[in-house]
Amino acid sequence: MSTSSVESLIKYINKLPSDDNVQVGTQGYNLYSSQKDHWLGWLDSKSTSGTYQRKDSPGRDAKYVYNHIMEPKMLLWLISASGVNTQLIKNAQDEALKSKSMASNCAAIRKVVPWHTLELILKSNA
Repeated sequence: MSTSSVESLIKYINKLPSDDNVQVGTQGYNLYSSQKDHWLGWLDSKSTSGTYQRKDSPGRDAKYVYNHIMEPKMLLWLISASGVNTQLIKNAQDEALKSKSMASNCAAIRKVVPWHTLELILKSNA
């Protein structure tokens, strides 16, 4: 992965195995049937299938995206599918359960698996 651009994150996610499909409309999936599709749809600034359309902005790279996702299921799928250590994933899940809002759930996950940890794995698997 080069310089952690949104485009390189999209390419990386495309290579990951998909999670199990769920019924469209399931909480945390918007109009998607998997978290992989949720990520790819959300990262596509031309997509209209999310809660809101993501805007392309200069200086907003993959790190920015990771640090601004507000759906815990998206973060947990990405770190799991990327091959993050299973104990770290478990710790992230446990910490998220202690939080009461989606924003604090995501903050708890990112505290256990910060971008630089995920980025090292993404770059080693690119």
